[in-house]
Amino acid sequence: MTEPAQAAEPVPSIPYTTESASYHWASVDGVKVFYREAGRKDAPTLVLLHGYPSSSRMWDSLIPLLADRYHIIAPDYPGFGRSDAPSPAAYAYTFDHLADTMSTLLTQLGVDEYTLFMQDYGGPVGFRMILNAPQKLHGIIIQNANSYNEGLGAKWANIAKYWQAPAEHAEQVDAFTGYEGTKQRHLGTSPHPERYNPDAWEDEFAALSRPGQRAIQSALLLDYRNNVASYPKWQQWLKDNQPPMLVMWGQYDPSFIVPGAMRYKDDVPDAEVHILEAGHFALDEKTEQIASLTRQFMVRITAGQ
Repeated sequence: MTEPAQAAEPVPSIPYTTESASYHWASVDGVKVFYREAGRKDAPTLVLLHGYPSSSRMWDSLIPLLADRYHIIAPDYPGFGRSDAPSPAAYAYTFDHLADTMSTLLTQLGVDEYTLFMQDYGGPVGFRMILNAPQKLHGIIIQNANSYNEGLGAKWANIAKYWQAPAEHAEQVDAFTGYEGTKQRHLGTSPHPERYNPDAWEDEFAALSRPGQRAIQSALLLDYRNNVASYPKWQQWLKDNQPPMLVMWGQYDPSFIVPGAMRYKDDVPDAEVHILEAGHFALDEKTEQIASLTRQFMVRITAGQ
C-alpha cells in the first residue's frame, strides 16, 4: 500500500502511557551502553534504532504511544547519547561494530525475537543485525533509512569525495558535524519550519561539540561508504525473504529522498509504504501518524503472539 502525504487519513486516538518507562546502562564488551525500556517484557519486542546525530532520546514522543502494548528497547550506540564514547583507538567506529554491540546488548537482555524500527543510521546497523541473525526478526519498520542508490540525495556526491580522499576533503566532516548541517537535517525542505522545535538541533549540536566527537563521527562517515557497497546484499536479502515491512518516509529529507522509499516496494511488493509530509526526522512533525501506522503494522505481524 502506498499512501501519498496529501491523502493521509485522520489519526485515531492512541493510548498514552509513561508508567512503564525506565532507563538503564549495560556493560557490553567493556563499553557502557545506555538504553530506554518500556512496556511488559512478555509483550512483542520492538527495538528502536536511532539515527545520526541523535540518540534514543529521539524516540521520547513515540515510546509512550506504543508501550501499552509492546516491549520497547531503545539503545544509544557507543559514541552517541548517554553511552560511553571511547576513542577510535579503543573502539572501532564501524557499522559492523555498532551492529555487533547492539546484538550483544539484546542477547544480554534476553531478547531473542524482535521487530526492528530503523531510522537513518539505524538502517545500516539494523540490516547487519538482520543478516547476521535473520531467525530473530519478526518485521522491519523503516523511517528514512536508505538502502538504495536512488535514495541518496545530492549531498552524497560531496561526501563521496571524502570517501575517496579523506585527508583532502576534511571540509565534508565540518559540514556534516557543523551547526548549520545539524539544523538543516531537521528542517530540510519543509514548507513549515515553524513546526520544528529548535531544541532538537541545539541539543544534537551540543552533543557533537563534546571532546572526541569529531574523530568518532568522521570515522563513521568514512565507513558509510561500506553501507552503500552493502546495498545490493541487503536488497537481495529482502527479495529472497520478503519480510513484513512498513516504510514511512518524510518527503522533505534532502539526505534520503523519496525514490529510496519506493524502491523497497520493488523488492518487497507487499511492503506498506507511506510518504509523509515531514522531514528526515519525521517524528518532528508526525508522531501520532507514525505511532498509528506502527501499531496497525504490529497488530498484523504479531497476531497470535
